[in-house]
Amino acid sequence: MPHHRSAFFISDRTGITAESLGQTLLTQFDTLEFHRETVPFIDTVEKAEALAARIRERAQIDHHKPLVFTSIVNPEIRRVLKIDNALTIDFFETFISELEAELGQNASLTMGKAHGMISEEKYDHRIEAVNFSLNHDDGVKLKDLAEADVVLVGVSRSGKTPTCLYLALQYGIKAANYPLTPEDLDTTSLPKILLPYRSKLFGLTIDPARLHHIRSERRPDSRYASLDNCRFEVNEAESMFRQHAVPFISTTHKSIEEIASTIMHKATLERHF
Repeated sequence: MPHHRSAFFISDRTGITAESLGQTLLTQFDTLEFHRETVPFIDTVEKAEALAARIRERAQIDHHKPLVFTSIVNPEIRRVLKIDNALTIDFFETFISELEAELGQNASLTMGKAHGMISEEKYDHRIEAVNFSLNHDDGVKLKDLAEADVVLVGVSRSGKTPTCLYLALQYGIKAANYPLTPEDLDTTSLPKILLPYRSKLFGLTIDPARLHHIRSERRPDSRYASLDNCRFEVNEAESMFRQHAVPFISTTHKSIEEIASTIMHKATLERHF
């Protein structure tokens, strides 16, 4: 069995759908290594023919069939990418015909609907959520937290900022975050600024050893990054969460996608677009 295979993720738009679905399938083959290549905006037959020639060339070099994952709407372009010496997994062909049969309606076959700007109102809401998260990062702006859908609380470098931005981009959630400072951790009380928003709080915690590693890359040999200090901050933060019944999760072994999805579920938040 070969231990190295080429994988192409091909789309007539951004490539996000083909890449996401294809990558998900490939994670189930963790003993193999894949040379991955995402090829977006294959929206003409000419572009498809040039790409097909490149895939055939790769097959000759590798001596194995490349894996080709496509999310192409146009049937003519799809046909060009059905290459004899490649394994093509066509997500549209696989699912659209069954959906058409069940729904009793032909698909519109319009490019860009998955990740394009179909609704200006929904797109504007998404951008507004991103701007809100940026403006309310690390407790910079706290006076209008009433607008927040959720306020993430945790020690420095526990994953608050990237999670807030992902929640905004993926779900349209207005997410603010508040970093627990050493002064906040000197008491078991919630920070006064957060008390009016108690129902919106969600805590993030992290394994102290992992936190020590992350902080050491930023500020090596500092008290801020020391393992003892990381243990103290994490323990105090978790005690605060438990005492005030603030739901919280560990980010140690979770991706940003998993963290955000868990928060959406546990905090019963609803997607805004």
